[in-house]
Order: sequence, then C-alpha cells, then structure tokens
Amino acid sequence: MNAKTISADFPFESKYIEVHGSKMHYIDEGSGDPILFLHGNPTSSYLWRNIIPYLVPHGRCIAPDLIGMGKSDKPDLKYNFFDHSKYVEGFIEKLGLTNITVVLHDWGSGLGFHYAMRHENNIKGIAFMEALMKPMKWKDMPKSEKMGFKLFRTTGIGWVMLSVMNMFLTQLLPRMIVRKLSTEEMDNYLAPFSTIKSRKAVRQWPREIPLDGQPSDVHEMMSNYSQKLQESELPKILFFARPRAIINSKVVDWCKQNLKNLKAVDIGKGLHYIQEDNPHLIGEELAKWYLGLRG
Repeated sequence: MNAKTISADFPFESKYIEVHGSKMHYIDEGSGDPILFLHGNPTSSYLWRNIIPYLVPHGRCIAPDLIGMGKSDKPDLKYNFFDHSKYVEGFIEKLGLTNITVVLHDWGSGLGFHYAMRHENNIKGIAFMEALMKPMKWKDMPKSEKMGFKLFRTTGIGWVMLSVMNMFLTQLLPRMIVRKLSTEEMDNYLAPFSTIKSRKAVRQWPREIPLDGQPSDVHEMMSNYSQKLQESELPKILFFARPRAIINSKVVDWCKQNLKNLKAVDIGKGLHYIQEDNPHLIGEELAKWYLGLRG
C-alpha cells in the first residue's frame, strides 16, 4: 500500500449475521485472535478501510456496522446507547469472540470501553482514538461545536437538522477531517442514510452524550468505565491528533497521567475522523503495538 495514498476502495467481502432478529453487516479478514474495530457516528466499517490491511497479517480483523448504521438493518429502536450495546454484545457472543483487542473511535469507544471493563478477562488490549473517556460538561465543549450540539439535542429543531437536512453527514463529518474527502468517499458515507427514516441512529447519538449529567443513565455508565479504565492493567494505545477535537491536549495529559500501561502516539494533523487524515501511520503503529501484546 502506497503510504501517500488514502484509498476510497473498500475491498472486503460483506458478511451478515443475525443478532436479536436483525442482520448486522461486518467484514472479517485474516485469522488468529480477533481485532474488533468499532466505529461511531455517523460512520461505518468503511472508516477502517485503510487501517485494517496493516493488521490482517497479524490477527482476525472484524469490523461491524452498528445496528441502524452502514449496511446493517435499521429496526424500530430508540437507538440509545444501551440499544447499541445490546447489539454489539450480541454480535460478540454470536461470533464467539475471545481474547479480543478492541480498536475504538467516537461512540464505538463508549461501546467498547463499556464492554471491556465488564469483560476484562476477554480483552487482550485496547486501542482508541477520538474517544469518550469520561462524562463531559457543556463548558468544556468547544464554542464552535456547542451551539450545534445544543440544537441537535432540541426536539423538533434537531429532527429537522439531522433527519431532514442530514447535517451530521453533509456538514459535520467533512468539517471534522483536515483533508477533503473525494466524491466516492462521501458517497460511501452518505449511502446508508438516504432517507429521513434511515437517519434515526444518527439523530439519536448526539442526545446520548452525557453533558452536565444528562442523560443520567449514560453518565453513570461512562463514569463507571472511566474509573475502571484507570484501574485496569490492560495494554492500551492512544492515537491523538492536532489541532484538537474530543481528545484535546488536556485529555491527552489526563490519559497519560491516569491510564496504566499506555502508549500515546501523535499522528500529526487531524480533527475528529483521524482515520481519514493519517490512516497509514495509525495502521503501522497499531500493528507494531499489537505484535508486542502477549497472550
């Protein structure tokens, strides 16, 4: 793979498995211990396309599309955090995955941390980037994003912005990447959400962010895994970018000070969807770190 080329291709075979009565789409490449890639909002397994090839020689790379996202079914759910968690854990159980290394981003991090800290004996290592480390406060959110997210969480207005205008896909996603996505790349991200009805999961995710304690159930869940992460001896690797997004310099420092057995990797320029800005460095460093894991 040319280190200077970020490919729009998704050269993986699509697979499907039934979980709780709905089909979940996933890719499954390589063999050995499972490396589970979990995406967030509003992406899919497509986000990992340029990183997975670096890990395929070393393990079984599995990347699902969350329920209601990507090519997975869109059943009639609320699509709150615990709906997604139920399907992720059902997916892990259905595939019989053990000794898992999780690679996490955005809401995939919340789902992955929540699983890992309740099933530590089934986890080999944790890789994360632009992740949800602990509950947040409105005052800590960048001014450039605060008003948008307040509107996203407002009944009526949020529905128009996210379901009708599809702003998370058409505006927020490209704005949170340093480079400009190609038409083919944007088309791949847009394809699963072609109708108002299909955007329900995308619309719900901003409402799930625990800000100033609300929603309380997600706040409690995230507080719990954040505390357990600080106690865990599991090997961890953090990828962070500059200038900033969720994992800003304060959060990087917090991770370095509070997480044991952590390697931190600066990938250079990037915002939130850093897999689109420097996938090759992420892939190379992730593979090196993975080869150093024991067991």
